[in-house]
Amino acid sequence: MELRQIRYFQRVATLLSFTKAAQSLHMAQPPLSRQIKLLEEELGVELFERVGRGIRLTEAGRYFLDQTGHISQKLAETVKATQRIGRKDRRWFGLGFVPSVLYGYMPEFIRQLRELDPQVEIGLVELTTLQQFDALKTGRIDIGLGRILLADAEVERVVLIDEPLIAALPVSHPLSSRSQLSLDDMLNLPLILYPAKPRPSYADHLLDLFNKNGHTPNVVQEVNELQTAIGLVAAGVGVALVPASVRGLHRPDVVYVELDASGFTSPVMLSWRKRDDSDFLRSVISLARATALGEGGC
Repeated sequence: MELRQIRYFQRVATLLSFTKAAQSLHMAQPPLSRQIKLLEEELGVELFERVGRGIRLTEAGRYFLDQTGHISQKLAETVKATQRIGRKDRRWFGLGFVPSVLYGYMPEFIRQLRELDPQVEIGLVELTTLQQFDALKTGRIDIGLGRILLADAEVERVVLIDEPLIAALPVSHPLSSRSQLSLDDMLNLPLILYPAKPRPSYADHLLDLFNKNGHTPNVVQEVNELQTAIGLVAAGVGVALVPASVRGLHRPDVVYVELDASGFTSPVMLSWRKRDDSDFLRSVISLARATALGEGGC
């Protein structure tokens, strides 16, 4: 599949006319039709159907148009950023993050990070902690915000915040009115674990906490996303253990209860390449520490 085929498809899909699309693309209609046919053959589905003397998108065509629109927009943004970087107008600085930090520490950090240097383009990439290590070593990102304790000879790390874990319960649960839950309480409850993959991850961090206390939790479901876990909690499938900042994910059908269990915390850690000693990175690390102190971290 070629980018030009996607561009041709989008033009035909927008104008709903091969003739008008060919004219706007400054090409003859037969080559345009041939490229669309090749695209359909590669996808194995029809993107257009004949309606009288005109055409319209099939259901598959509407979906393909919507999704390729997102891809085209992202590509255009990437091209512009690349051009700015190439002209030395702006430098690119990549930040990898796990989604759960968005509920507490990260928004304020990002706001201040964007103000550090107007000549630096901040790129945000959602990655697990393990994926962040690979991305750091290959240069895809410059810093990472993760939640599990991993060690690597090429990566430097510092704990910014050590968040207590809390229990997310359905609002109708008999224990939802409690001010605290004990570890024994949690052992009797069906646990929804996330993320299911890739591993190791926050899920393994939780399992390790239980194992250190000589227990094995009653895991009834493993899902990939925090939001999915909370949704299943609301549905009564089970309960979830989440960082305290996830309270920011307000839902009327979910209650968050503090956990009285020593050591059940989730660290927020900043990671960067050991060989990177740029002035901007040093400023970012200082900002990260200061923002963490403002959040009441360590």
